[in-house]
Amino acid sequence: MAILPNSQRQRIPLLVTKFLKPFCKHSSSSSSSSSDHPSSIPRPYSSAHSNADGDTIDGENQDAKPTTPTKTKRARAMAHLINTKHWSKHLECSLSSLSPSLSKTTFFQTLRLIKTPSQALHFFIWSQQSAAFVHTHQSFFLMLQILGRTRNLNAARNFLFSIENKSNGAVKLDDKFFNSLIRSYGNAGLFQESIKVFMTMKSIGISPSVVTFNSLFFILLQRGRTGMAYKLYDEMLTTYGVTPDTYTFNILIRGFCRNSMVDNGFQFFKEMSRFRCEPDVVTYNTLVDGLCRAGKVKIAHNLVKGMVKKSSVLNPNVVTYTTLIRGYCGKQEMGEALDVLKEMLDRGLKPNSITYNTLIQGLCEARKLDKIKDILEGTSGGHFVPDTCTFNTLMNAHCSAGNIDEALKVFEKMTDLQVQPDSATFSVLIRCLCERRDFGRAEKLFDELDKRKILLCDDGCKPLVAAYNPIFEYLCQNGKTKKAEVVFRQLMRRGTQDPPSYKTLIKGHCREGTFEAGHDLLVFMLRRDFVPEAEIYESLIDGFLKKSEPNLARDTLEKMLKSSYLPRTSTFHVILMDLIKKGCASESASFVKLMLEKKIRQNINLSTDTVRQLFESGLQDEAFDIVRLLYANGYAVRMEELTLFLCQRRKLLEARELLLFCLEKDQSVDLDICSTVISGLSKGRRVSEAFGFYYELVEKGIQKHMSCLKDLQHALEAEGKSTEAEFVTKRMPKK
Repeated sequence: MAILPNSQRQRIPLLVTKFLKPFCKHSSSSSSSSSDHPSSIPRPYSSAHSNADGDTIDGENQDAKPTTPTKTKRARAMAHLINTKHWSKHLECSLSSLSPSLSKTTFFQTLRLIKTPSQALHFFIWSQQSAAFVHTHQSFFLMLQILGRTRNLNAARNFLFSIENKSNGAVKLDDKFFNSLIRSYGNAGLFQESIKVFMTMKSIGISPSVVTFNSLFFILLQRGRTGMAYKLYDEMLTTYGVTPDTYTFNILIRGFCRNSMVDNGFQFFKEMSRFRCEPDVVTYNTLVDGLCRAGKVKIAHNLVKGMVKKSSVLNPNVVTYTTLIRGYCGKQEMGEALDVLKEMLDRGLKPNSITYNTLIQGLCEARKLDKIKDILEGTSGGHFVPDTCTFNTLMNAHCSAGNIDEALKVFEKMTDLQVQPDSATFSVLIRCLCERRDFGRAEKLFDELDKRKILLCDDGCKPLVAAYNPIFEYLCQNGKTKKAEVVFRQLMRRGTQDPPSYKTLIKGHCREGTFEAGHDLLVFMLRRDFVPEAEIYESLIDGFLKKSEPNLARDTLEKMLKSSYLPRTSTFHVILMDLIKKGCASESASFVKLMLEKKIRQNINLSTDTVRQLFESGLQDEAFDIVRLLYANGYAVRMEELTLFLCQRRKLLEARELLLFCLEKDQSVDLDICSTVISGLSKGRRVSEAFGFYYELVEKGIQKHMSCLKDLQHALEAEGKSTEAEFVTKRMPKK
């Protein structure tokens, strides 16, 4: 969070006068009609504000970057080479000349200085192969962290399962490695992948620790999976006998409170004593936050007072009072919020920027602008230096009041005072400009946001995708979906989620004909456990069919079915038709099976074409399988057409098999085709098959006037099958 230099603090009174004056003027003229300026506006909280519930409660903060001594010259030189050149044999030689052998210190310092994960992995491998560096549990863990932290999750997963092999068995997999990958998937919003890693961990005999469960609780509850969290809690206690710690309960209480289940949070609070876990200030802060979010601010305030009485060790901290202030601000009870600030100061606690920004946010929404002036000038107690969140709040207030030009002036002043903007800074302004249909200026700010890579910075507020939806919609409706997707993917890398944005971008790609890019976003959407609307699927399927991409259309349709949508029958038929045209025999067969499974009406022409193509591709077994399935489900194929095709291609055994199938089903057969098959088999020295087929015809009473009998008789006599030859002779027409 940016803080103003001391030399600039004297300019704060000017800031107060300049940026509150238009505010106050507008307020006095429109205070009688609050409906003109709704209070339900985006909250541009900074990252610190979002963490105001308490300190880190993860229990194993392994993702934090370890503190290191000053980097050695050798490490800096090696990292510079790696960061500025592609990995090659030449680069490896340069590294070897710099450091023929690597010390532990140099290795770790270099690895932490490398900017891209792929280069870091190259260096990791090179250090073992060429620099004779012996990797340990610590070095493998750091490499895994780097891959996970940079969202290279497939690489991280592969790396984890290669550790024992890479170390020649010296480093054994343990829960710590799995915990890191579980958290990495969770941070990326892929909670299902986190569960899969957990299941894999158990399947290979690695027992989860309390840290494993804490990580999973945090991930599940962040996604609102309270039922799964309860089941996991039971599994932790009964299956693995893992004892929860204070971190566990803090996570559970926080998660349930955040999911509007404050009573359940209190149940876990009571459960703590059973495991001799003492509530700490984070526990109380979490409950206070849950109560405030539920609108029970008075009860939360009483809980804080009870906390002081319960123990001399337990004392409310800045977070406690800031949370209460936020609760009162949410109810627009600004008198009580200011009383809490006074109570805080009386206890000797120094309010931080989050405290003041929370108050300023509340005062803006309550139109108590004179009080904002007191805070900025320091007359309300304490000393406050405006930061990024302060400017965001003022800009947001101007935007909600319809003063976009004043908001842009605050943005300019922010730059003058060297206060770094964050995602909220841009989202507030871009959204307001879009609402005013000023898309030109909105797009310029959007370009600046992308150019400065604001969304990829870990500091500042966590981006809110929904805030960018208006500019996404504008860009996607004007042939600039690719530009919108660049920023959207930056938001995805920060782990933010918003189904409407996916729809906007996918529809944009469909309009522009870039259906593959839309399909990629659909896959991302499904991996994040979102259910796309049927319209999205239909747009992609229609697009792929227009571009003659039936396999992608089929894949999209299968995903649509998994989302519990049933496409129109005509859609199935068109996809099957295109698969056949493309010569995708096996895929066509699989698609027919899918249609039968979903009770989709078959088209006899398409069914016949599918079977013919399977025979043509040499997939006889699959062809017969499809025929049997079709008839078992009450459908048919054009048998005469298929048997004639097989005879023309000299596939007589297959033709015989189809004709026998017809006889089994009591269907009529063409005697000329039967004669052709028997004659062909007889001349091709397949006499047993020819006679067997003829015998079946006799049994069915349809052997009369067949032109093939002489060929069959001669073939049987030639092979010494006199009994069979006599059987045929008796049924030959008498001259």
